[in-house]
Amino acid sequence: MSTELPPVAPEVLAEAVENLTARLRKKLDDATASCAESATGAADGSVTFRFGEDAVVTLRPGPAGTVTEAGQATCTCLLAPRCLHRAAALGAAPLADAAPVRSPEPATTAEPTGSSDPTGSTDASAPAELATQVEPAPSLTTAQLAAAAGLWHVAAEALAAGVTAGGAVVQAELLRAAHTARLAGLPRAEAAALRVVRGLRAARERRAAQRLGALTGAFRELLHTAGVLASGSADPAWTGTARRAYAQGGSLQVYGLCREPVFSATGYGGVVTHLMAPDGARYSVADVRPGGLARARGAGSASVALGGATLDHAGLARGGLRIVGATISPEGRLGAGRGVRATPLPGTPWTEQPAAPLFARPAAEAVAELSADPEAAESALLGCDVTVVGAAGEHLLVREARPDGPLLRLLPAHPHPELPHTENLRRIASYPGLVIRVLGRPDLDRAATLRPVAVGPVPGAPYTLRLPDEWLGRADLGYDRLQGMHFPPREAAPEPVPAAEGPDPLADSPLWRVRRLLESGVAGGRRAVAEAARGTEQQASASYVPLRRAGFTAAADLAAALAAEADRRPRDAFGRLADPSPDGYAWAWLAAATHLAAAERSLVAASWAATPIGATPTAR
Repeated sequence: MSTELPPVAPEVLAEAVENLTARLRKKLDDATASCAESATGAADGSVTFRFGEDAVVTLRPGPAGTVTEAGQATCTCLLAPRCLHRAAALGAAPLADAAPVRSPEPATTAEPTGSSDPTGSTDASAPAELATQVEPAPSLTTAQLAAAAGLWHVAAEALAAGVTAGGAVVQAELLRAAHTARLAGLPRAEAAALRVVRGLRAARERRAAQRLGALTGAFRELLHTAGVLASGSADPAWTGTARRAYAQGGSLQVYGLCREPVFSATGYGGVVTHLMAPDGARYSVADVRPGGLARARGAGSASVALGGATLDHAGLARGGLRIVGATISPEGRLGAGRGVRATPLPGTPWTEQPAAPLFARPAAEAVAELSADPEAAESALLGCDVTVVGAAGEHLLVREARPDGPLLRLLPAHPHPELPHTENLRRIASYPGLVIRVLGRPDLDRAATLRPVAVGPVPGAPYTLRLPDEWLGRADLGYDRLQGMHFPPREAAPEPVPAAEGPDPLADSPLWRVRRLLESGVAGGRRAVAEAARGTEQQASASYVPLRRAGFTAAADLAAALAAEADRRPRDAFGRLADPSPDGYAWAWLAAATHLAAAERSLVAASWAATPIGATPTAR
C-alpha cells in the first residue's frame, strides 16, 4: 500500500527546483518518478524518502497537513538543501492550494465551515462551490503588470514545450510565476497557473481521469488572463480576489432545494446544500474540509454549522431556515458568524413556491442565458420535466416534457463508483416512459447535456416516481439510493415511443479539426503543430476545406495561421534562431482557442432547441 504524501505549497517546490544546477535539473524528472515508491509514513505525520544509503529526505507537514516552509523538507546528503533528492521528494507530493492573503474581517462575520479550501480547480469532480473570489482591487499596479507579463512569458514557454517536454523544471517555472502573481495580488492568474501545473502533472503521469481537453481549456484560461492583465488595459475585476468577502444580509428566509457531495483533486470533500429564498434568490451552505471522497460520502448527514440550527444537511435540503443577522458572500454562500441566529422552518415541495418557477421555464431559454456567462453556469441549477427514453451509450436519453421538446442527455454529476449517481441513473433508464422532474447543472461542453443532482415525481403524471413522504418529493442522487419500491409497476408503463438519438451539432461539426490541432499543440508542443503546416501548400489548405464549406471561415483562417506560426522558425547565418520568443505562437494559439470556445458554446446552446430526428449532419 502506497504512503499518502502531504501536499506541498507551490512556492516551496519552485524554490527547490530553482536552487538546482543545470546538470541536476536534467535528472529531476526521472528522480521524481521513482522516489514515491520509497516513501514511508511515520506516526507523527512525517514522510521519509530513502535515496540509496546516505540520503534520506524527510517531509514534516505543519498543523494543517501541508508543507508550507522550506525548513519542513530536509535531506541528509551533503548538497542539501540544494540537492536533487529534496527537489524530487517535493515534486512527487501533490500540489497544495496557495493560502490566500487574508484581510481583517468584521467581528460579526466568519468563514463558513470548509471555507479554508482555497482551491480554484475546474476538475469535473470539484464544482464551482470550491472556487475562491473576492472584491477586486481598485486598479492595476506596476507590480501586478510585471507579474502578469512574467506569467504570460512562462505560460507561453510551457505551451511551446507541451506535455512531452513540460517536466518538473517547466512546472517549477510556472509555480514561481504563480507565486509572484499571488504576492502582487493576482489570485485569478495564480489559480489559472496552478490548474495548468496540475493538468501537466496528471497528463505526464497518464492518470485515467485526466482529459487533454481539460488541459487545453486550462492553458486557454491562463494565457487569456495573463495576456489581458499584462496589456495594461484590463478591468480591475480581472485580478480576482484572494478571499470571499461576506457582507451583512439582515434577516433571511430560505428553503432547501437539494444537496450534493463535492470533492476535489486536492483532497477536500464535503457537501453543499442549495437553498432558495421566496424572491427567487439562490443561496448555499457548504461543509467542505480535508478528507476527500470519504468525507464527501459522510457529510450528507453532518450537522449544519449555521447560527445554532439543529438541522443536518439532509434535513436542510428538505427543510428551511429563518436567519437573523445573515452574512452572505458574493456567490450566495451563507456564513456562520457569531451574530448569526437560525431557526428551522418546515420545507416546501418543488411544486410550491419558491422552487416551482424553476421548472416552469423552457430549458433552452435558461441555457441560452447561461451560455453568455460560463462562470455563472458552473454553479447554476436548471429544472425541467422529462420523459425517459432509455440508455444510450454512457448517458441516459430523455425528452423534455413539452410540445416538440428536445432530446436531452443525462450524465452523472459525479461518476465516481462509490457515489450513487451512476447507479440511480441506471435504474431510471430501465423505466422507459417514466416522467420525472430533474434539477441539475447544464454541461456547456457537451450538446444538450444535463448533469442531474436531484429528481422527483411530476404532479399529475400517472407513470412517475413514488417517493416516501419524508423525502418531500425529491431524491438527492448523490446520497439517496432509488429502489424498486420508488418506481411505478412496469405493467403500467405507456407504450414506448421509438426515438433515435438526434444529430449532435457539436460532434457533427468540422470544428474537431481545430480542436485536434490545439490539443496536439498542448500534448506535443509547438513542434507537433508545425507538422500540420508541412507538405505542399495544396495539402495544407485542403485540411481546412470542410471548415470553410460548413461556414467556419474564421476558424479555418485562425487554424492555418497557427500552423504557419508554429512552423516559422527563422534562423540567422550561423543557424541560430532569429526569433526565439514563443509569444507569437502563443498569441496565435490563444486566438484559435478562444474562437473555438465561442463557436462551441453557440453550438451547445443551439442543441437545446428541438431538433427533428434524422436531420442531415454538418459536413465533417
